[in-house]
Amino acid sequence: MSQNPYQPSGRANGQASQPGEVYIEFQAIGPQVRVTAMDAASGIEVFVVGPVTASRSDLQTLAIRKLQRRMAQGDDLPPSSGRGILA
Repeated sequence: MSQNPYQPSGRANGQASQPGEVYIEFQAIGPQVRVTAMDAASGIEVFVVGPVTASRSDLQTLAIRKLQRRMAQGDDLPPSSGRGILA
């Protein structure tokens, strides 16, 4: 049986995520690209927006650095109860 290349990795298929594992998503929106970076273990997610002309590696590096900074801030934000805006 051949392995499906589109099968998700990490926790989605029952495997534990590795320390430092980060999911990256690129989404083109008109003349911009939204890059989302999410830490697999904690679920902390950040995004950056840049021009479509920017290099993919530069945007990815920026998103990862923003994620690292957010994770270094610790738990100074109040816990979220789910969807919605915290006011």
